[in-house]
Amino acid sequence: MNKCLLSVLLAVAGPCAAEVIEEVVNVPVVVVDARGKPVKQEIVVTVFRDTLHARSPYLVLNHGRAPTQHDRAKLGRARYADNSRYFVSKGFAVLVPTRVGYGVSGGADVENAGACAKPDYAVRLRPVVAQTRQVLTNIAALGYLDSTQGIVVGQSVGGFGAIAVSTADIPGLKAVINFSGGAGGDPDKRPESPCSPDELLQTFGDYGAKARVPSLWFYSVNDKYWGEQLPREWFAAYTKNGGKGQFVSLPAYKSNGHPIFTGNPQVWKRDFEQFLKGLNITAAR
Repeated sequence: MNKCLLSVLLAVAGPCAAEVIEEVVNVPVVVVDARGKPVKQEIVVTVFRDTLHARSPYLVLNHGRAPTQHDRAKLGRARYADNSRYFVSKGFAVLVPTRVGYGVSGGADVENAGACAKPDYAVRLRPVVAQTRQVLTNIAALGYLDSTQGIVVGQSVGGFGAIAVSTADIPGLKAVINFSGGAGGDPDKRPESPCSPDELLQTFGDYGAKARVPSLWFYSVNDKYWGEQLPREWFAAYTKNGGKGQFVSLPAYKSNGHPIFTGNPQVWKRDFEQFLKGLNITAAR
């Protein structure tokens, strides 16, 4: 059988001559839920990579969280296809996990943080950190990752998770990127007023005290989940406690800037690329 047909599970751009392929990998993970119960299952990870290079730095891209179980199941397979291909063009192999409790991976809601009046946001993010680490470990065994260098990127709860990852001992991690990160928001019932803002502020501050790598934060000025001011306060708490980072205020996007990561990527790419230059990550080889 043709080598290209063996390696490509899902073709992104057609024939074997295409430089970017999309693959689906099942990864076994073990996470602990809010009650301390271990949950063991496989999750689906979408991989975008350049077949012209034997090994590439990694980029883990974590999705957000829908408010209901029904909507979390509707996620399907997380891909962020256009942005993932862009990240590949910058030299990365991109890993997009569909985490436990979501879409095609299914399973229990291990990210349940409790009631809105008193959520435990750190408990919600522990499974995000654990799955990020285990995905990297398992896929590194396939041979096409350069595990000595990489970054973790996240959108919404995934962005908050990226800030949590900044505190973790993950091999090769050079930085984390937070797009619209936070938790407990409801743009319809509580616009710009997430659950327990004091707990959110405390959690971001706690992560700043433990952060190991620099971070880049992107927030739109009309994010209906958090508003414009709260993210600035979270960043201030993070950096005041020792976390290193850069905050970028993005313009308004339609009626709600929360999905600006995918909705208008042109407004953040320049700052992302400038930040990337300072990390000294060697391009794919």
